[in-house]
Amino acid sequence: MPDITATRRARYLLAAAGAAVAVVGGAALAPSASADAKPPAKTFELVGRQTSSGEVDLGEPGISVGDQRIVHEDLYRDGEKVGDHSSACTFTQVSPAALQCIGTFALPEGQFTAQSLLHLPAPSSVDVGITGGSGAYSTAQGFVHTVPAGATERHFTVHLRH
Repeated sequence: MPDITATRRARYLLAAAGAAVAVVGGAALAPSASADAKPPAKTFELVGRQTSSGEVDLGEPGISVGDQRIVHEDLYRDGEKVGDHSSACTFTQVSPAALQCIGTFALPEGQFTAQSLLHLPAPSSVDVGITGGSGAYSTAQGFVHTVPAGATERHFTVHLRH
């Protein structure tokens, strides 16, 4: 069972949260061309700022299969809060570490979800698949490119197709 220091725990939380991210905000959407007559893709930027996080230690003490990392973030566009995001990452393997991460993003227009399998140590950026949505995002598909920007902030580029 690996010994996780506070710094490594923070890094794991940050990586786990980043793996489960995707948000749609409704403003400043930039369409891109599609070669096969599908509706145009929309790409936009968001910033997530962590407001809370926690760990759930199930089973054996320390990191074990089933333990969770949970994160909540406020989402911003151009300095204005536009929504929020929560994610839960569950350890599916300890050594080497792997986490199944699922996140939900809420915006005034609706919500959508994203998920990924994250292997630790996490890479410097992660692409997370959009898996569904509601409201204006009920047919959402695509991915979110997420990049950590410090211990409690991350930058998201959402690539959305309807």
